[in-house]
Formats: sequence, C-alpha cells, structure tokens
Amino acid sequence: MKKLPIGVQDYKKLIIENYIYIDKTKYILELANSGVPTFLSRPRRFGKSLTVSTLYYLFKGEKELFKDTYIYDKWEFKEYPVIKLDMSDNTLTTYDEFIDSLNERIEELYREYDISPIKNNLPTKFGHLITELSKKYKEKTVILIDEYE
Repeated sequence: MKKLPIGVQDYKKLIIENYIYIDKTKYILELANSGVPTFLSRPRRFGKSLTVSTLYYLFKGEKELFKDTYIYDKWEFKEYPVIKLDMSDNTLTTYDEFIDSLNERIEELYREYDISPIKNNLPTKFGHLITELSKKYKEKTVILIDEYE
C-alpha cells in the first residue's frame, strides 16, 4: 500500500519511496511550455514547494521519475541548467544575513556547475552565472525560487 505524503515536498523522494502522487504533470507541461516567468501564489501547504521540486527534476532531465505520468512521453527530457533558490531559512534575521546567505548559494552554484566565479556585487554575479550557464549548456537557464516571502 502506498504511503500518504504528509510533509513530503521533494518529488524524487515521493516517487522513489512509493508515496501516493496525484499526477499534475499535465499542468506542469503547460507551465513549462508557456516560456514566461510565472509567479505562483497559494496559501501555505498548497504544494508550491512540491511543484518547484517537480519542475526541478523535469528540467534536470530525470525521465524515469516521470514514468506513468502524463508528461512522460510528451516532454523532451534533456538536462537544462537549473538555478534553484530556497529562501526558507528562517534563521536569517537581517538584510545583511540574507544577502550573505544568497551570495554563498550563488558561489555554491558556480562550484556545482564548474564555472569560474567573478568577484563583484550580487546582482552582477547572479547575471554572470545565468549567462555562463546558458553558454555552457547551450540552453536557456531555468531559475526556480521557492519560499520567496
């Protein structure tokens, strides 16, 4: 018997550990194919983080995770460069702490994708990362932001 996914926000964990999943990939496909920036605003516990996670694995090209879903044979599974930022760290109490944390995450992404970082202000570093990822992968860079409050 499949388990109830109470509190599970990671799509891969949900599939691999055999949780119940109600297939919403038809809507994910529409969203991904729209090609426009999208802001999803829903109340707490309405699946925003799971949606971001689903998009992450879709754009990372992890086709086998989508077996038996609507999107499986309708999406060209290939790896895109993905920048995923989670802003849910509630321990950050000041603007400076937030900027430092975001700066650290951007630097982690430089290392993760093996791109030479630049020493500059945060907006310039972020823009440079996006540009370099697009060049390296010859694809548009996907940016996913979760917990934006």
